[in-house]
Amino acid sequence: MAKYQILTLNQISGKGLQRLPATRYAVGPKVEQPDAIMVRSHDMHEMKIAPGVLAIGRAGAGTNNIPVAEMSKRGVPVFNAPGANANAVKELVLASLLLASRNLIPAINYVAGLNVDAPDLDKQVENGKKQFAGVELPNRTLGIVGLGAIGSMVADAAIKLGMKVIGFDPEITVDAAWRLPSSVAKANRIEDVLRQSDFVTLHVPLIAATRNLLNAERLAIMKPEAVLLNFSRDAIVDDQAVVAALRAGRLKAYMCDFPSPALIGEPGVVALPHLGASTEEAEENCAVMVADQIRCYLEQGSIANAVNFPNVEMPRESPFRMSIANANVPNMLGQISTAMAAAGLNIHNMVNKSRGDMAYTLLDVDSPIPESAIAAVSAIEGVLAVRAIPADETA
Repeated sequence: MAKYQILTLNQISGKGLQRLPATRYAVGPKVEQPDAIMVRSHDMHEMKIAPGVLAIGRAGAGTNNIPVAEMSKRGVPVFNAPGANANAVKELVLASLLLASRNLIPAINYVAGLNVDAPDLDKQVENGKKQFAGVELPNRTLGIVGLGAIGSMVADAAIKLGMKVIGFDPEITVDAAWRLPSSVAKANRIEDVLRQSDFVTLHVPLIAATRNLLNAERLAIMKPEAVLLNFSRDAIVDDQAVVAALRAGRLKAYMCDFPSPALIGEPGVVALPHLGASTEEAEENCAVMVADQIRCYLEQGSIANAVNFPNVEMPRESPFRMSIANANVPNMLGQISTAMAAAGLNIHNMVNKSRGDMAYTLLDVDSPIPESAIAAVSAIEGVLAVRAIPADETA
């Protein structure tokens, strides 16, 4: 039996790759005809993606470096690892809250600039510390924009530190709402969060609606001594507007994970080199999660945590399985069933789910699936991808 070919575009945690047994998978950066691709930060938009690619897995949360729309047109699911790096990002947010509230970065820089041979060094230290007096976090208000896996963890940790928390998320899921501490105040508009908060942290995906979410107009709403934290995506904040607000004294500090020419060297900005998920644990969690998802898809046709497909799982009840990705339009199931009947195939079990413009079907049939059946279903207008998944290729 031929091995599945998995192309890695970045260094992927070994614990994740171990989930793909060497007896059935060939994995590495030099794979020429991949069945699937695993990626972290590599930009795939200018890359020629081989026609045989069946799935792409992003070992992280964001998928901005992957041409998701193009893959959807090809019927290729793009998997990610939501929540796998949540604790790592949460810890970085908490560290940044403390750095900002106690003015630790400028204090460290002050000490680093002292003359170690000065006879009055102790006096300089004592006199200099006055300018770095900070505030404590209890009873301060933290505003959280985006209450998903990371936002809810930040909220819980902030409450345990004695902070008041107000959150805004018009797209909050039921699961996320259950995770949220009951003491989090719910805002109906982002402007309400900005006006009330001493610290504002952003945890939203980069989509058209969130690009430059924090612009000059919204920054002007914030308290003059407020601190803005962005460990989500760079383009969510207008860097030029932040610099202008800092220089005008309308913002105390900007803590972020996205250095840019406008931010580097700017007083009041602490820009880290994209450390959000850069922990051993987060990299392992992301790699394991994505490897498992790719394996389940290749071997079973199951889909979990694809950004462009519905979640679909069906217990196998037959050795003969077909997966079909198609446009979510009327009468597709009828046409598929007709094609299967014409091929002499009896459908034993079936599940069909949709997400937006995309629909996905798993079929278990009672006899081997001939190439003619694959061709007949593939010829239906709106069908994007068809695959037979025999039982001897399952785990």
